[in-house]
Amino acid sequence: MSSASTAEPSRPYHHGDLRAALLEVALDLAREGGPAAVSLREVTRRVGVSPAAAYRHVRDREALLRAAAQEIQARMVVPMRERLASSGERADAAARALDRLRGVGLGYIDFALAEPGWFATAMLGVAEPPADGPAHAAPFLELLAALDDCVETGALSPGRRRGAEFSCWAAVHGCAELLVHGPLRGADPETVRVIAEKVVDDIIAGIR
Repeated sequence: MSSASTAEPSRPYHHGDLRAALLEVALDLAREGGPAAVSLREVTRRVGVSPAAAYRHVRDREALLRAAAQEIQARMVVPMRERLASSGERADAAARALDRLRGVGLGYIDFALAEPGWFATAMLGVAEPPADGPAHAAPFLELLAALDDCVETGALSPGRRRGAEFSCWAAVHGCAELLVHGPLRGADPETVRVIAEKVVDDIIAGIR
């Protein structure tokens, strides 16, 4: 039997915030194997506490996965903003807004490729999504802000703005899934770059 499945005696937790420790281990497991790899049994084993102790801080596995998904979603925003920062400053406000929108799409794909386990957890790891849908997911908020910026600068008309977030999200998410889990997985970096840029540029052209 592997050491990962060998039972270990529980011991008191003396290292501070137990909920944070449980979440950190859940993130490690999700990074290694996606949402299916996250179990309360393995999380508590790695932290070194009993399941009973964990239940005082997280209601169940679903609650822990939801917390992990929210944390991952917050981290997904980083490559989106890095894409914009690396594109440089352009004098034209409309061009900057389009650069921002492009960075959101390419950053989303960048994250999926770099962190497939986290990506699967962030997008598919929660069996019952919040009642308010994606409205408070950090990547979705970033997309909404970029689209609104396009309207404010004149890069996108108000009429074309309505519902554009769903067209953008569907296209970019579908591209990411094809590259990470679908028939395009394993493509060489240059091919990946060309595909990602083509999808993002085409959807921006389409909504305009």
